[in-house]
Amino acid sequence: MATIYIDNGPHEIADGQNLLQALLTLGYDLPYFCWHGALGSVGSCRQCAIKLFKDENDVQGTLVMACMTAAKDGTRLSIDDQDAQEFRALVLEWLMTSHPHDCPVCDEGGECHLQDMTVMTGHTYRRHRFKKRTFRNQNLGPFINHEMNRCIRCYRCVRFYRDYAGGRDLVPLGSRDRTYFGRSKDGALESPFSGNLVEVCPTGVFTDKPLRAHYTRKWDLQTAPSICMHCGLGCNTIAAERYGTVRRILNRYHPEVNGYFLCDRGRFGYAFVHDQKTVRVPQVAGRPFKVAGAEHPDAAGGAALPDAGRIDAHAALVACEEAKGTLGEILAQANGIVGIGSPRSTLENNFALRELVGADRFSGGLAAAEMASLEAILSILREGSVHPFSLQEVARADAVLVLGEDVGASAPLLELSVRQAVRRKPIKEQVAPHNFPEWDDACVRLLEGSSRGPLFVATPAATSLDGLAEETLRAAPEEIARLAMAVAHELDAQLPPIADLAEGAREWAIQIAEALRSAERPVVIAGMSGNSSAVIRAAGNIARALGQQNPESGIFLTTNEANSLGSGLLSTRSVESVIDDLKEKRADTVILLENDFVWRMGRGALDELRQAARRLVVLDYLETEATALADLVLPTTSFADGAGTYLNNEGRLQRSYGASTPLATVRPAWRWIGPAADYQSATLNALATDMAQQVDELTPLSALIAQDEKILMGGGIARQSHRASGRTSINAKIAVSEPKPPEDPDTPLNFSMEGGAHTPPHLINRYWASGWNSASALTRFQEEVSGPLLGGVVGQRLFERREGIAPRYATDMPGRFELRAGQWRAVGLHEIYGSELLSARSAPVAQRTPESRVLMSAATAQEIGAAEGEQVRIDAADSAGHMPSVLLTLAIDDRIPAGLVGLPCGMRGVPAVLGFEWVKVSKGDGS
Repeated sequence: MATIYIDNGPHEIADGQNLLQALLTLGYDLPYFCWHGALGSVGSCRQCAIKLFKDENDVQGTLVMACMTAAKDGTRLSIDDQDAQEFRALVLEWLMTSHPHDCPVCDEGGECHLQDMTVMTGHTYRRHRFKKRTFRNQNLGPFINHEMNRCIRCYRCVRFYRDYAGGRDLVPLGSRDRTYFGRSKDGALESPFSGNLVEVCPTGVFTDKPLRAHYTRKWDLQTAPSICMHCGLGCNTIAAERYGTVRRILNRYHPEVNGYFLCDRGRFGYAFVHDQKTVRVPQVAGRPFKVAGAEHPDAAGGAALPDAGRIDAHAALVACEEAKGTLGEILAQANGIVGIGSPRSTLENNFALRELVGADRFSGGLAAAEMASLEAILSILREGSVHPFSLQEVARADAVLVLGEDVGASAPLLELSVRQAVRRKPIKEQVAPHNFPEWDDACVRLLEGSSRGPLFVATPAATSLDGLAEETLRAAPEEIARLAMAVAHELDAQLPPIADLAEGAREWAIQIAEALRSAERPVVIAGMSGNSSAVIRAAGNIARALGQQNPESGIFLTTNEANSLGSGLLSTRSVESVIDDLKEKRADTVILLENDFVWRMGRGALDELRQAARRLVVLDYLETEATALADLVLPTTSFADGAGTYLNNEGRLQRSYGASTPLATVRPAWRWIGPAADYQSATLNALATDMAQQVDELTPLSALIAQDEKILMGGGIARQSHRASGRTSINAKIAVSEPKPPEDPDTPLNFSMEGGAHTPPHLINRYWASGWNSASALTRFQEEVSGPLLGGVVGQRLFERREGIAPRYATDMPGRFELRAGQWRAVGLHEIYGSELLSARSAPVAQRTPESRVLMSAATAQEIGAAEGEQVRIDAADSAGHMPSVLLTLAIDDRIPAGLVGLPCGMRGVPAVLGFEWVKVSKGDGS
C-alpha cells in the first residue's frame, strides 16, 4: 500500500496505480476522456490535469496529467487548485469548439461521458464564433452508426479497435483537429468486437444502430442483469427493454469473465426474442387458442410482438388454463413419458422436466456427439487436478495452446483474451526491465513492438488467431489428438510415447512442451465445437501433466450453448437414447423443451422422433419445425422476460433476470410443467432450492438463492431508472390511467422505480452515480479501478483445482487418420454470424452472415472434378447422421488438408452437431 495526500488529506491506495486510477478508486470526481480501465493511459486528451507538489513546503506545484503520473508513496496533489481547474476548463473548451449542440437528438444523450465531463468542468458558454469543422459520416454496417462531427479526438476508438482487439480497418486519417476516425471507404467494420465502440467512445461518434431503429431515451429503458445466450462463456450483460421489446444489450462488467467487453454476436443477437417466428399463444395441433388482442403487432420498432397491455387478460387466462388442461389430458393418456431438455434453457426448466418424467427418462437435450465431448469436459473438471481458467485468467496467461477449436467463431470473446495473452511474455521480457508500469500504454506498446508470446494453434482449418500464432498445424481431429498426446508425453514421461506421428509432429510436440513448461501461467484450450472428445481428453492430459509441475497452469474448455454444462450435469443421456426409448415402446409421449432438433441434428432426427412418438408436446419461445408438428405447443419465456440459472463453460453458476414482463399467454417452462408434475413450487427460488438439495454438485446454488431472498426481504431492486418519466407516460399509447406495476415473485427486481438502496454486484442493472450518467460510472462499483466489484464475486464456481489430487490420465488413443476411397472426412466449421441458432434470427446479425460454403483443398476438389464457386452435393456416408443431402457452394482453401471437407455447422441444412464423420461429395449436377 502507498499513502498519497489529496489537498493535504492522507489516503491509502494500492501500489502500481497512476493518480487518475487512484483518485477514481477513492471516489473523487476528475474529468478524463482518453483513459480507459482496460486500455491504460496515453495522455492524449489533457483533461485530467492536477497540481502536483514536491513536498509539504511546495506551494507553487506543477501541472501534470493524473493518468500519466505514478501514484507513489508520499505523493502530494491538489484537484481543486485554481490553476488545475482553469487548465481543465480551457482544454474542454478547445475540445468542444466544433462539437455540435445536438444533445437533444444525439443517441448518446442522457448517458454521455462528454456531457458529464462538461458539467464537471463547468464549461457552459461557447466563445467560438467561426465556422465549425464538419465531416461526412460513413456507413459502417448494420451494427454501428457513425457521426464523426461529435469527435473530440481522444483516440479511444482506434486504441481499442486496433491495439486491443486486433482490427485493421478502422484508422485515424488526417491530423490535428481534422483527424477522421473511420474506414478507407464505407463498409461494415470487420472486427467481431466493433460493438464495443458504442461504450468505449465517450461521445456520440459511434452509437448503437439497431437501437437507433427503435430509439428511446436511456432513462425510459427498463433494465435487468442478464447472461449472454449465444455461446457457453456466460458473459454478463444488461438487457434493456421498452414497450415489451428488447432495445439493446450492454456489457455488464465481470472481473473474471467478460471484463469490459462483449462480442458483436452477444451485443446484437438479441432480436430473436421479438422475431415474427416466436411462439406467443398456446397451440393445439397447430391451431392457436383464441386470445383477444394477440393478433395485433407492436407498432414500436415494427416488430410483430403483441403488447401485453393489448391482450385481454381474461381470454389469456382461459387459453392458458385450457392449455394446461390439454397437457394434463395428454399426460394422463400416455403410456410412458420421456423428456428432452435444452442446453439453451435454464437449469430450473430442465430440472422441472426431469422431475416430471424421471431422471432415467430425461435427456439434457444434447446429441450423442455433443454428449461425448461434454462427458470428457466434465471428467476433467470434476477430477480437480487441473485449474479451469476463467476468460480473464486466459488473458493473463503467457503461453497458449489451442487444440481443435476455432475460438473466434465458437467462443468469440475468448479470442479477445488470447490476443491479450500473447502480449504477456514481451511485456515481461522487454518492458519490465525498463520499469515502465503497464498502465503506460504508449510506452509499453513501443517497447513491446511486434513481439508475441508463444501461441500454438492446431485445427483442421484456418482460424482468426493464425496471424498471431508462433506455429499453426492443419490436421484431422485424430492427428490433433495424437499430437496433444505426444505433447503430454514430453511433459510427463510416465505417459506412453506416440508412434507413427505425422511428419514433423514430433518436433512440434517437443517445441510446444518446452514453451508450456517454461511459462509461468500456461493454458491449454479445447472444446465442444471441434466435435472430438479425443482432442478434449488429450488436452486434459497436457493440463494434468502441467499441473503436476506448475499449479499456476490451467485449462479452458469451451461449450456450445449458454447452459450446455448444466444440461450435461443433470443428465448423461443423449437425445438419440431417448428416441430409442420411443422406438422400443418404453414410452409413447415426448416433451421437447426449447430444443430445435432440425438445427441441432438435422431434419432426419425430427422425423425419427415424430414417427416414434404417439404424442409430441413442445415448450418453446421460437417457432421451429417441431412446433409445426406438435400436438401441443406451450409458449415459454426467453432470457428477455424470464429468469433462471445457467452454468458456464468454466463451471460458474450465474443467475439471469428478465427485463420485461412476459405476455399474459406466456409462462416460464417450469410453470407449465409444474402442475402436470404435481410440482407445486410457487417461486423460482423454491424450485431452485429443491434442485440444489437433490443435485449434489449444485449445492453452491443455495448461496445465490440466499442472496436473492435477502434482497427480496429488503424491498427489491428497481428495474426502472429513478429518472424514468413515470408509468403513466410510458404506457400512454395504451391508456392514460396508471396501472399497478406487475409483481415479480421470482426475482428480487421490481417492475418500477422503487427498490432498496443497496445493489449487490450480481444485480447491477445500470451504471449510474451522482455526476456520472454513462458507463464510466462503473468505477463507482469497483473496489479499485479494473478490479473486483464492491460486494463480492458474481456467481459460484463448482469446480476448482484441489491440492494433492493425483491426475487420472486418459489412455485411449485414436488411430492414425487414413483416407477412404470415395469418402472424405467431415469437419465442422463455425461462423461467428450464422452458425449460432438464436443470433442467426436477429436481423442485424443476418446482414453479416456469410454465404454457406463447403471448404476443401484444391487437391480434394480436383478429385471430384469441381471448381471454386460451383455447387457440390454433400451426403452423410453412414446412417449415424440425420443430415439430408445438401447443396453448397465450393470454396477452395489449401490450408485445409487434403481429404478433409469443412461443413458450415448450423447453416443451410448442415446440422450444428455432426453426427457422422465421413461424407460423400459430388458435383451439384449429380455427375
